[in-house]
Amino acid sequence: MKAQKRINQIKEWHQAYTDFRRDLHAYPEIGFDLSRTREKIKALLAGLKIDLHDDVGGGIVAVISGNDPMMRGIALRADMDALPMQEANTFTHASKIPGCMHGCGHDGHVAMLMACAHYLQKNRDFSGTAYLIFQPAEEGKGGAMAMIKAGLFERFAIDRIFALHNWPTLPFGKIAIQPGRVMAACDRINIEIGGRGGHAAYPHLAIDPILVASHLVTGIQSIVARNIDPYQEAVVSICGIEAGNMDAMNVIPDKARMIGTARTFLPQVQDAVEKRLREMIPAVAAGFGAEAKLDYERIDPATVNDACQAAFAEKVAAELFGTENVVRDLQPSMGAEDFSYMLLQKPGAYLRIGQQNDRTRCNAFLHNDLYDFNDDLIPYGAAMLAGLVEANSA
Repeated sequence: MKAQKRINQIKEWHQAYTDFRRDLHAYPEIGFDLSRTREKIKALLAGLKIDLHDDVGGGIVAVISGNDPMMRGIALRADMDALPMQEANTFTHASKIPGCMHGCGHDGHVAMLMACAHYLQKNRDFSGTAYLIFQPAEEGKGGAMAMIKAGLFERFAIDRIFALHNWPTLPFGKIAIQPGRVMAACDRINIEIGGRGGHAAYPHLAIDPILVASHLVTGIQSIVARNIDPYQEAVVSICGIEAGNMDAMNVIPDKARMIGTARTFLPQVQDAVEKRLREMIPAVAAGFGAEAKLDYERIDPATVNDACQAAFAEKVAAELFGTENVVRDLQPSMGAEDFSYMLLQKPGAYLRIGQQNDRTRCNAFLHNDLYDFNDDLIPYGAAMLAGLVEANSA
């Protein structure tokens, strides 16, 4: 079977790409500041004699032509950036950069796409052209939009596009593909509260911004519970509060700042959440004699798979994993993904591949300080991506 032959060949390079992945994990980089990561990727691509373009909005596009390059172009995307978090793992390839960690598996995504590139370059058993996109700054920094603004879809003849993300709660050997919504829209909530500082023993002479922030946390949690239809998903979370001086137990500060996020799928729900926040925040603050300003930023739209492209990917996955291992109804995630911007430009699909097994360190969820990518996935993920390319002319 062609799929088995593909995966067997990629398995021959498994250790090399495991070493490559673990090197990226040990030296993570954030946002657009990916100089070492980019050089490692470029060196591998150059060694394979693959044409590459490294001037696309901070990203890299590798181009591999098939036996009939005039046929359709297909793009595959992997994200390169890490997270600003401290790793708690103690294995030898744990992050050596304080406060920086590959906590979402982007190192593994790069390794899978590199192994896919290796396979495609060696075989060329496909029609059309494959565009392999190594994207910066997926973690809320605007990497996808930067590449789009740099001419990604004007410079390269891409007809459809796919991305593959590891999924720790899905068992190893399974892959989730579905039409429609996959990941939520992501909005940033930033609240500035202005009060009046004073002595903690004389609170009546001050306007306490911490008290205002405390009431806002409670009030904001009522938005989803009391303003959104229970059948329409939404999450609003306040994830950080800054106020006062931890060395000053008796000083009421004059300001506080709150940061959080809203996650929705439907535009009307997104509008409703923003509307209620804009109404509630200044009103609650005014009730305490304070002022509060909301800066509400829409970061990423919802990630929505094209039905035809999802069906195409399902067919490829069934050949590789078996029909019984293609999950078609995995619950959409309230997490967000800026691949959504690329799906607004071209039809495509976002796939989630299971990595859960009996190795505890591969079962921690994304953005957890004990997370690690499951290297056993590399040949399977690479074979899936390569299979999409080989089926592209079908």
